Order: sequence, then structure tokens, then C-alpha cells
Amino acid sequence: MRSSFRAASSVVLAGLFLASCSSAPTVSPAITSAPSSGSGARGGEGPGRAIAVGAGPQSTYTVQKQPPAGSCHFRYEKGEPLEDPACTPGAISPAVTQANLKSTICRKGGYTSGIRPSTSVTGKEKTLNAASYGYKGPMADAEYDHLISLQLGGDPNDARNLWVEPPDPGHKAGGGVNNLKDPVETKLHTAVCAGKVTLTAAQKAIVRDWTTALSTLGLG
Repeated sequence: MRSSFRAASSVVLAGLFLASCSSAPTVSPAITSAPSSGSGARGGEGPGRAIAVGAGPQSTYTVQKQPPAGSCHFRYEKGEPLEDPACTPGAISPAVTQANLKSTICRKGGYTSGIRPSTSVTGKEKTLNAASYGYKGPMADAEYDHLISLQLGGDPNDARNLWVEPPDPGHKAGGGVNNLKDPVETKLHTAVCAGKVTLTAAQKAIVRDWTTALSTLGLG
């Protein structure tokens, strides 16, 4: 009698165990998604080298050493002059970041005039850099240009961020500085301050090729 009871109990317990196993929930593997920036701005950074960081604004600027004479070479895209990446790879200011745009380059009343080196410094650098690039045209027609403009957080006086930019094709000699890069810089600045693109994206786009910077970022 006891053996029969034990046997019956074993059958009942086994049934309960199987029932509980069949009703156990199935656990799905967790799905991990990349976090969203939530900023609404186009990042556009992508892979690639980081841009060098310069010294930033200084109370007193000194003339910076330039590449050896004849060591730099202009490139041209549809006739427009571009810098030599080996001589002028660009440099950014540590004083300008995505977090402080409103108090720096997007500040009402302007930002660049207070950090720009004097012509007593840049005039000497321009002459030396013209020799670096082998520029033979009228100096008054060439702009000593910040590759990453000050209004985009470029370093004010880092030699890696400055180059003698020749005038545009068809420019009349003696007509003064005239190039299409300046309007591109202004449009990028407007887009950065409006939150349409990130500061880093704008800087990388103009370093890559200023003639395609706007189209690369979907700005025109």
C-alpha cells in the first residue's frame, strides 16, 4: 500500500514539474542600440585624423616659423586654389568648443576682432609663407588666410592654420583680395551657430576641401 502511494506521488510530482517547465517564459536576448545625440545637428565627423590643437588666443603674438621656401605647393579644384595639406593641415583653438559656442564664436557683438594677431606679426609671416608656397603674384592680391577661419574656431596664429591664398581665377592683378572661400566660411559659421551642423563637422569639411565643404554637409 505504501509503495503504491509513493509511486502515485512520484507520478503526480513529475507531472507538476513538466507542467511548470512548459509554462516558463522564454527570455529573448537583449538588443543594444547606439545612443542618439539628440542634438538635431548633422555630425558629419566620420573617420579620419584629428585636427591639431594650437595654442589658442594669446595676449601677445610672435612671428611663427614658416615651412622652408619652395617646400609647399598649391592645389587647384576647378581653378580655385587650395592649400598644401603637408604644410597647412589646419589647427583649431582650444578656447572654442561645441559647449561654449554662445560665449565664443556665436557671441553677439563678435569674437574674432579681439583675438586676431596684429598685422605687424602676420605681415612678416605672410612674406615668409609666400616664399614657402613660391607665390610670385602681388602680395596685395593674396590673403594670408586662416584655413579654419577664426569664426569657425581656427587657431589665430598657428603656422599650420595659415597660408598665402592666391586670388581666384580671372582676378585682375592689383585688384586686391578677392576669393570665394570667405562666403563659404560665413555660411558654415551661420550653420554651426544655428545648430544645423556641429563645430567639428564644419572644421573637418573645410580642411578636407573648402570648395566642397557646403555640399558635403548638405548646406548647398
